[in-house]
Amino acid sequence: MSYYLLEDTVRPCTAEEFEGRGTLQYAAVLTAPEWEKERGRFDMGIELEPDTADIHNTKAEVNYDSMTGTFCIPDRKALGERDFCFAFALDEKGVVFIDDSGKAEKMIDVIRRTKHWRAPSLERFLYDFLELIVDNDLALMERYEDELSRIEDDILAAEGEENLMRVNEIRSDVRELLVHYEQIIDMTQEFEENENGFFNEDNLRYIHLFMNLMARRHDSAVSLRDHTMQVRDLYHAQLEVRQNRIMTLLTVVTTIFMPLTLIAGWYGMNFRYMPELEWHYGYPLVFIVSVVIAVSCLVFFKKKKWL
Repeated sequence: MSYYLLEDTVRPCTAEEFEGRGTLQYAAVLTAPEWEKERGRFDMGIELEPDTADIHNTKAEVNYDSMTGTFCIPDRKALGERDFCFAFALDEKGVVFIDDSGKAEKMIDVIRRTKHWRAPSLERFLYDFLELIVDNDLALMERYEDELSRIEDDILAAEGEENLMRVNEIRSDVRELLVHYEQIIDMTQEFEENENGFFNEDNLRYIHLFMNLMARRHDSAVSLRDHTMQVRDLYHAQLEVRQNRIMTLLTVVTTIFMPLTLIAGWYGMNFRYMPELEWHYGYPLVFIVSVVIAVSCLVFFKKKKWL
């Protein structure tokens, strides 16, 4: 288990320092078995029994004298494949994370190394903690945008047949992010309502700031999802254009050979009294007529820009 006091930064402390913290707010990270043993130390009046294997979403619930909830954070390196899941409980004194994955403690360590506050508070800590969840998402979405632009260029160059699968993978990842963002927004709205008065009204601006940040991230993800749909539509449009060209070519070839087939069929009947069969110039004449028909059709189609 790990205890932290919210001073000018997140300062690790011992259990004895935690007990004698006075009015200082805190953060703590415990495993599920440790929470079972130490829950009385936090005096939150709840019977929270988290099962990290049974956590599937991010949410918050308001209780009589505490707020509880869960985090289900998709691994940005393996979206749709792996999630970091843990529970939390908070009141006006601080927040406890019940985490068997180690993710919460790593995030707090990042805050400890990178953040210093002039006015430390639980609200500011929660802002930094939540921001850390989506901190690198903008760069991730920019990489997806660049990749989709390259795929678009390949499709226009008639080389993108194998890239449609990648577009579908990106779309699935973005859909995962959108669901995650919507759940975080719902959680933040619970914080913003401040039903139990756990948060200082002046410090609720941090919650408002994070809500604005999540709105921008959500809009970016929606835009990226729309881009994947546009790329798919472009692929199908280009595929249809290529198919139309093939059908046009086949139609042209068929049209050219139709009169030649008629001539071949006509003179292939071999009736006894067909005069051209014994005429000395019959074969050269049929050959010349066939060539003239073929060339005339090609010139006609070229003028119509069908070739």
